[in-house]
Order: sequence, then structure tokens, then C-alpha cells
Amino acid sequence: MHLGLPIAEGATAKVYLSDNNIMKVFNEYLPETESMYEASKQKFAYSCGLPVPKVLDVTKIDGKQAIIMEHIKGRTIGDILFEDMKKAEYYISISVDLQQKIHRISADSIEPMSVKLIRNIESADILDEKHKAALKNKMKKISFEKKLCHGDYHLFNLIMSGNNVSIIDWVDASTGDIRADVYRTYLLYSQYSTELADMYLRIYCEKSGLSKEEVFQWAPIIAGARLSEKLPSECSERLLEIVNHYCPY
Repeated sequence: MHLGLPIAEGATAKVYLSDNNIMKVFNEYLPETESMYEASKQKFAYSCGLPVPKVLDVTKIDGKQAIIMEHIKGRTIGDILFEDMKKAEYYISISVDLQQKIHRISADSIEPMSVKLIRNIESADILDEKHKAALKNKMKKISFEKKLCHGDYHLFNLIMSGNNVSIIDWVDASTGDIRADVYRTYLLYSQYSTELADMYLRIYCEKSGLSKEEVFQWAPIIAGARLSEKLPSECSERLLEIVNHYCPY
């Protein structure tokens, strides 16, 4: 099948638009279960009534795993916002309202956040064994109500089509503490703009009644887990500094 040039490319897959559908084609090195793993999370989110692209098929294209899903016409809120930063509070507020809809959903049928975080912390080579143990011990002491968490929630994973917004990229979804999910979003924004990150956290806390301190108890755990991702755009020194500041041993 000739798909042409990708319209987007991430760490694990390339995304194509073909026959008015989205084709997410995964890299060859990934486990054979990767496409089913991600599709099941997206299907769950869709079944909960969230604005999520419908999964049409899980298949192989030219020997590579692929998910075929409906095409949501529109632009990411991230692209829209960066054309006019004066509307930052408006778009962040929209994103928070939608994130809170996710966080109200109980989810026992998908991967627990704690399992995912422990796996990532263990695979973060830059962390020594004492830090790994301290982070896992800190996580065990936090009590919370299990809710659906997106795991990679930011403005570039929100597509605006008219007055509607759809949420994409569900591979990192899990069931866990919404405060951890909020800190993950804060951490992603703070990599590029402290002002935007602080605005997001302020608005989320105002709308939810959470405090910054509640959210930041997850800071070293989420930063430590992110070290396993080894992304060229992320500074490992920055993440280590967060770990050391909030979880010294």
C-alpha cells in the first residue's frame, strides 16, 4: 500500500492520511502487541463517551503493525495557540475542562499507573539503585482513587474541529492518580515555558480544588520515570535535579 508522506511522526510510529482515514504505522522494532495495546486503550476511552477518534481496524501495512482510525479534521490546539499566545488562558482552560472529564472516569480494565511507573523507573539507567528504591517507596505511600489518566496530555494531542475538541495519542493511558497525570502535563509544559506550565497548574487547581502541593508530591516520581524515555528534546539534568530536590536519599 502506498501511503505517501507522513503527516506526523513520533518516537514509535508514523501517521498517514489515506482514504480519509488515519493510518498509524508503528516502527518495526516494537513488540508485536504494540498496536493492539494502544488500540485497546483508545477503544476504552471511546467507549466511555470521550471525544476520541474511533478505531476502525488493527492490522498490518507492508508488514508493519498499524491502527486505522477515523480522521478528525482540524488543527491541534498547540498549533492554534502558538499563532496567538494572547489566548493562552482561553485554550488552557478548554484543555483543563476536557482533562477533568477524563479524570472523572473510573478505569480498572487498563494498565495500572503504578506498574507503568515502576517499569519506567527501573529502566532509567541514569538513576542509581538508591534513587530507584526511594522513588518506588515514595509512590507506595501515596493513597489515591484510581481514575483514567491520559499519560501524555498536552495541547498538541488535542485537535480542534469547529467548536469540538478530540483527544489523540492514548498509548500512555493508565488507571491511577489524577494528580500524577496533572504533574506530567505540568512537567511537559515547563520544558518549554514556565509561564504556560504555571498557568496550566493554576487553572487546573482552581477548577478542581486540588493544591499545588498535592500535585507536586508526584514530581520526583514522574521526573524519574520520564528519564527512561531518553528523548533528545528533554534535558536529563533537569529531570535529575527535580528528583534530587524532592526525593533526596
